[in-house]
Amino acid sequence: MKEAIKVNKKGPRYRAPRLNTLSQEWLSEIAKSEDSLVKDTKTIKKILVACNELIADCVVDTRDGIELPEQLGYMFLGTCQPKIRKNVDFKTTDSYLKVIQHRNWESDNYLAKIFYTNYETKYKFKFHELWGFKGCRKFTRKVGEEYPKNWKKYIQVDHTLKVSRLYRSYLKNNKRAILDKERLQDYNPLEL
Repeated sequence: MKEAIKVNKKGPRYRAPRLNTLSQEWLSEIAKSEDSLVKDTKTIKKILVACNELIADCVVDTRDGIELPEQLGYMFLGTCQPKIRKNVDFKTTDSYLKVIQHRNWESDNYLAKIFYTNYETKYKFKFHELWGFKGCRKFTRKVGEEYPKNWKKYIQVDHTLKVSRLYRSYLKNNKRAILDKERLQDYNPLEL
């Protein structure tokens, strides 16, 4: 095993600047707008957080993922092979002074990834290539708790495929199979 370096835990650290989308200025702008039915910023924030929690629950519970409202894109949970880069367990490494890696034994070394795509939406909107997605802490922790319990349930995604096309083709095939079952129930070969 590779030797690890003793880290100064009290030393200076660099923290990347974080942007908060639910800033007080943005919430007050929404409350002041004429279209807003709710004028209290705390209530607006509670509504937005509740909506996001519902979306996160649906993504984790539904194998095929969901289509976001207002045709903003698709979101689903996928199973992926780990990257070639090593995933170091820093706490255990610090205690043993040897580089020890996470191995995901519960999920047979597979990883969960939250996929978001808006590339092939029905109506294109401006700068759709510039949109990104980073799950909030509650969402990623929920995925971390639920994924090892039933990791074979989710779609296995190859890293070389375009996610949007994979998702669209899967939904099309799934709808076709459901329609075929419905048509077979009503089918009578003796009817002309």
